Amino acid sequence: TGGPRTAPGGRDGRLGEQWVHFHAMRLRDSLFLWVGAAPALASLAVAMCSPRDSIPVAASLLGDPSDTASACLAQRLASKTKKQVFVSYNLQNTDSSFTLLIENRIKEEMMAFPEKF
Repeated sequence: TGGPRTAPGGRDGRLGEQWVHFHAMRLRDSLFLWVGAAPALASLAVAMCSPRDSIPVAASLLGDPSDTASACLAQRLASKTKKQVFVSYNLQNTDSSFTLLIENRIKEEMMAFPEKF
C-alpha cells in the first residue's frame, strides 16, 4: 500500500524519496524502456552499437536535445544488451548518482526477468 501502481508488464519502486515506474518492452532485435514518475513521454532517445566505435551511437528523437539522460541511459543499455535501445527517461532528477540507481535497478530487472529484455 501507499505507492502508485503500474500497468501490467511494468515495475515500480521507491528510489530514495521518489516513486519510479519502469516499463520494458522487448521488440524484435531491440528494446523499449520507459522510466518515469507520472504518465508522460517527454523525451525519447535511441542508441545502438556500431562496428566502427566501442561506444554505441545515440540520438535524441523527442524532447529537449540538451537533456541527455535518455540518450546516456540508452547508450549504456545498448552496450550491455548489444541491441538497439529506445529509452524515454521522464524524471526531473537527472543527478548522476540517482541515474546510477535507476540503471542498477534496470540491471536487476534484466537479471530477474530476462524474457522482457
